[in-house]
Amino acid sequence: MTDTMRGIRVIEVASWTFVPAAGAVLADWGADVIKIEHPVTGDPQRGLAALGVMPGGASAGDFMMQVPNRGKRSVGLDLASEPGREILRRLVASADVFLTNMLPSVRTRLRIDVDDIRADNPAIVYVRGHGQGAHGPEADRPAFDGTAYWARAGMADTLRPAELTDPLGARPAIGDVMGGLAIAGGIAAALFERERTGVARVVDISLLNTGMWQLQADIAMTGALGTDDVIRFAGGRGGNPLVGNYPTRDGRFVFLNMMQADRFWPDLCTHLGRPDLIDDPRFANAAVRAEHGEACVAELSAVFASRTLDEWRATFATLAGAWAPVQRAPELRRDPQVVANGYVQVVTDQAGHSFDLVGAPAQFDGQAHSLRPAPEHGEHTDEVLLDLGYTWDELVEHKVAGTIT
Repeated sequence: MTDTMRGIRVIEVASWTFVPAAGAVLADWGADVIKIEHPVTGDPQRGLAALGVMPGGASAGDFMMQVPNRGKRSVGLDLASEPGREILRRLVASADVFLTNMLPSVRTRLRIDVDDIRADNPAIVYVRGHGQGAHGPEADRPAFDGTAYWARAGMADTLRPAELTDPLGARPAIGDVMGGLAIAGGIAAALFERERTGVARVVDISLLNTGMWQLQADIAMTGALGTDDVIRFAGGRGGNPLVGNYPTRDGRFVFLNMMQADRFWPDLCTHLGRPDLIDDPRFANAAVRAEHGEACVAELSAVFASRTLDEWRATFATLAGAWAPVQRAPELRRDPQVVANGYVQVVTDQAGHSFDLVGAPAQFDGQAHSLRPAPEHGEHTDEVLLDLGYTWDELVEHKVAGTIT
């Protein structure tokens, strides 16, 4: 956590990962993010580990709650009740941002739509996360990132290499965390405008739009070329053998990304121990390498297959062109650049489970984020409401009535 957004209060009425991930980013940046959860059931994502749906079950800890909810305060509050709605009014009056991913019909039923919230705080930045967008016939249709971002926005098909026919399956929350990052950026922009002009905006971000934003080069390309499909390459390669994956002796891969192929070809051949390839007439420049692409890839593949990934790491330490080892997720915790920049922080929850969490990408003044674990269900209800001016007697009455946890 940093001080960049210290003093900003966010009221989050959201569940799962997409919109809560935005709250996690803001919490990383120092905002006071108050997560409103149903006093009995809480965020439905809390139940996945207990039910054994998540890998490892309850014994591994609820890592999927930690990813989008670290650093927040949790208040158990029944928004469907009039006393609960009154408590929310007071919370909203104290806040800068209202953040939700509830469907339009649910927002109307709970009386938490724009006009309802603005009645309690006209200066609040109101933020909505959507599956398919704020407008259109499917605005009230539920969605997860697997549907709106991965499938509908084209990620599953566009990222499929030429050698595969089936669409790719999504990884957990892969679109949710990108969408959450986009929401956090939108909130920061809206707060900046409010500071400058006094105007408070409604911010809308959807999973569909987020996926399309990431694929906009392909969308623009297919429109410009008038094609019905994207251009696909085997092994991640185009007509340039210096871009693509090459397998190593131990079954790992090295990825080359040398767009200025002629500039880097001699140095690459030297590091590969094949200086003879530099002047090979089949590979003399980018044009002839593209013409003899299969032969060039075959030559490079044979060389890469002669050493392990670690051997290539050492050999390529002085390589001028861009390249990277194709790493596996567990290896990232040991990556020297990850360690040096503090990208991964270990947090421990109240039950003693430790989690490796990645801080929000924007760092300030070169400082790594100091992350705090996600709250227990309703952990901060008393604390937050006492700060609002409620008495202990009033809290007991609300607890007995089931209004709060």
